[in-house]
Amino acid sequence: MEHNEQAYICIKALENGVSVMGMTRGRDTRFHHTEKLDAGEVLLCQFTDNTSAMKIRGKAEVWTRHGCLHSGMEETK
Repeated sequence: MEHNEQAYICIKALENGVSVMGMTRGRDTRFHHTEKLDAGEVLLCQFTDNTSAMKIRGKAEVWTRHGCLHSGMEETK
């Protein structure tokens, strides 16, 4: 994948202690990097040849090219 074609996401913590965990690509998926964010902090992340998934724990806004998602919040109907 070309460098400029790799997907980016933006994560904005809505509370203290939001965890962002990068997960490896390949036969065995493993955690390879963890960041902790406090309320208001923003992290820009990139999917790479080594990072195939990210797990986000806590209340945060997650912006992708597909729109905005919220983690750590109950869905309202």
